[in-house]
Amino acid sequence: MLNKISDKTYYLSDQEDKGRPALGLVSGDHSSLIIDAGNSPRHAEEFLQEIEKLNLPRVEYAVITHAHWDHFMGMNEFDATIIVNHQTNDLLQRWLNFSYDDLSLQKRVSDKQMSPQCMEILQEDMPDRDNFKLRTPDLIFDKSLVIDLGNKKCVIETVESTHTTDSTIVYIPDEKVLFLGDCAYGTTTNGLFYFKQSLLMPMIRDIQKFDAEWFVLGHESICDLEEMDLYWKELIAASAAVKSASLQKAEESFKAQNKREPNENELFFIKAFVNDRIIKSQS
Repeated sequence: MLNKISDKTYYLSDQEDKGRPALGLVSGDHSSLIIDAGNSPRHAEEFLQEIEKLNLPRVEYAVITHAHWDHFMGMNEFDATIIVNHQTNDLLQRWLNFSYDDLSLQKRVSDKQMSPQCMEILQEDMPDRDNFKLRTPDLIFDKSLVIDLGNKKCVIETVESTHTTDSTIVYIPDEKVLFLGDCAYGTTTNGLFYFKQSLLMPMIRDIQKFDAEWFVLGHESICDLEEMDLYWKELIAASAAVKSASLQKAEESFKAQNKREPNENELFFIKAFVNDRIIKSQS
């Protein structure tokens, strides 16, 4: 079931147990646009079935927010113009050349080109995939693009991100809705989850320049402005406390700066910023 933000804007909730991110839908007078295409053809088909129930203009555009498999593996199911930024397009090239039979998937996992979760979901959701080939994106943009759906403009723009180097967001000005994909999350390297400390403030500035009241993230419920502001506040406070690869020193610094213990979220973020320092020291 699609969640309604307004008469023209919806999202399909994420499903953590199935590795499925949230997917967005925006409609104008003559066409509709989706944000992300799902983690498999089955995910995309279920999204399309829900869209059909609304009797909205046909989906003519699909924006892929970044080149992580759970956001694009369903894009073959959409008879629409697939939109990506240049960097996402470059990152997708290896996926376009993949074979998806069982032996090929197992080799990709062994070579660390694909996660075990990705392989398992594709095997379950795509039993007949020996001849599957991922389609090529249609529209490649640089920094920003505006799509008019008919009295409904969608601003598509690249942003700095602590999650990936190729993040795209979609902003609906008259709705004050911002689809963020996964851009506000951290990432994992060599088993360490971390936030890129140097990109935190550039990312926040990129996102806060939009006059938004509602935020749809890839793996969360919808957030209002107050919730997003709290998220930024906790991230900034945690980052300010981390000046080295020492967790103990970071916690002591946080207490000195804020006159209190870090809460659960802040402690999680402190550890993630410390991990960033550890990873940098190893490179």
